[in-house]
Amino acid sequence: MKIQFSKYHALGNDFVVINPETRGISSKRLPELATAICDRRTGVGADGIISISSSRKADWRMDIYNADGGWAEKSGNGLRITALYLFEQAGAGRAISLETGTSVDQVKLVRKIPKGYLIRTELGEPIFETDRIPMKSKQPFVINSPVKIGTVELPMTCLAVGNPHAVLLVDDFEFDWRELGAEIETAKVFPNGTNVEFVRRLNRKRLRVCDWERGAGATGSSGTGAAAAVCAMVMLGLADRQCTVDFETGSLEIEWKETNNMVELTGPVEFVVNGEFDFR
Repeated sequence: MKIQFSKYHALGNDFVVINPETRGISSKRLPELATAICDRRTGVGADGIISISSSRKADWRMDIYNADGGWAEKSGNGLRITALYLFEQAGAGRAISLETGTSVDQVKLVRKIPKGYLIRTELGEPIFETDRIPMKSKQPFVINSPVKIGTVELPMTCLAVGNPHAVLLVDDFEFDWRELGAEIETAKVFPNGTNVEFVRRLNRKRLRVCDWERGAGATGSSGTGAAAAVCAMVMLGLADRQCTVDFETGSLEIEWKETNNMVELTGPVEFVVNGEFDFR
C-alpha cells in the first residue's frame, strides 16, 4: 500500500508524520510501519513516526512510534513537529493543544526563522517518584544516587518528563557514551526502558548534552531529554530553572517554572520533504 508522509526534523531529531486521513493503515500495523519507514538504508530514514488522530481532550492526538517499533509516551520535539505539520499542511492555527500518552500540552508557533519556525511547547510537570517513572527501586526518589547497571553502580538522577529519563553528570564525553546509553536503556531497573542523558555543566545557565533515546539510539537532540537534564541539574543545585541546552546540532531553551511547576521547551523545527512510501 502507498503511505503518504511528511518528514520534519528538530535539530536533527527527525520524524515521519503520517496523516490519519490518508495513511490507509490500521493502528495495529503502525509499529511495523515504523520499523520499515524509519530504516535509513531501505526506508525513508527517521528516529520515529508520528501518527495524528482525533481527540476528545484536545485539538488533536499524536502518538509516537520509535524506529524499533516501540510506542513512546511523549516527545518534546515530536510535539513541535506535529504543530508545524498541522499549521503548514492541515490549516491549523499557530496555537493548538495536543494529547499525548500522558497529558494534554499547549504548543505555539513563536516566529518564522530562516529555515523553519521557532516553536514552544508545554511538557507538563516533571515526576521524580520512582514508582511513577517507573523504575524498580526501594528508594522513593533517585537524585544523584547510585544505580546498578550490569556489574557497576553509576550515580544518576531519574525522572519522567512524560517519558522516563536517567540523567548522568559527566566531566567530558571522551568515553563510549553510546554503548553505555544502550546498556542503561535496557537495564532491568527500568521496566519500560529509559532515555539517557549525559550532561556536562558549562555554567548555571548552559548545559551540554549527549542523548541516547529509547528505541532510537543516539539522536541529534531530544526535547524531553533537554528538559530532564535541566530539571535534574536544578535538583542538584547546579543550574537555573531557565537554561540553554546545547546538543551537537544546536540549542534548545528550557524553563521549569516555579509558579506552576510546568516545563516549557522552545526550539526550531524544519520541514524536510513530502513523499509516498510503498509499505508491504
